[in-house]
Amino acid sequence: MPSAAPQPAFVLIRPQMGENIGAAARAMLNFGLDRMRITSPRDGWPNQKAVAMASGAGRVLDYAQLFDSTADAIGDCVYVYATTARPRELTKPVFSPEAAMQDAAQRIAKGQKVAVMFGPERAGMENDDISRANAIVTVPVNPDFPSLNLAQCVLLMGYEWRRATEEVVPQTVSMEGDWAEQIEIEKLADHYETRMQDAGFFYPEAKAANMKINLRNLWSRMPLTRADVQMLHGVLRQMVRWKERGDE
Repeated sequence: MPSAAPQPAFVLIRPQMGENIGAAARAMLNFGLDRMRITSPRDGWPNQKAVAMASGAGRVLDYAQLFDSTADAIGDCVYVYATTARPRELTKPVFSPEAAMQDAAQRIAKGQKVAVMFGPERAGMENDDISRANAIVTVPVNPDFPSLNLAQCVLLMGYEWRRATEEVVPQTVSMEGDWAEQIEIEKLADHYETRMQDAGFFYPEAKAANMKINLRNLWSRMPLTRADVQMLHGVLRQMVRWKERGDE
């Protein structure tokens, strides 16, 4: 069965190639979407090329709904978005993909059924299809090359849906182990300061205090893990051992 999570239906209007339908299914499932509707696929349905291209997202195709017309495919929806490379001569709200999926999330949260329509690969949707939509979604693409592949467009809208409905952390750090505590950084700084003092690094004496502050400031700016601290202690110990052996 399709997921019980509230979500928009993605409607492929007269798709031409089974491979593109399969790629669209894969793009949908990447972002947790599995309610595909298809109108009048050129190469018939079911389509083995679509299944092969779906590559693990076959369940999206298994539960895809087939319709004879655009009107039938969106008949139970309250609000419909039509994706197109450029607004037509039709008076409708025009959304960016981000704003469209934010709007869709708000509508679905209120219990409305929502659909997003995607046109055929070769020429996109006709005005007759777009006239049935409540709003247009336009991607800010290169005006000299505005055409998006069907699966690319589905992927883009799926990504924006995920952003609108899931907490997306804008930045994180991939790491193993734990961050070093301040006491560990303090001991590392003391170790280096002592050894550098022995080596005569803090010269001339008048500048020594400021040089030590700058060194401490350097350590405080570095996001060190405990493993990093242990390694830096080891580096300094080995350098001291190497120097002592050289003096023998």
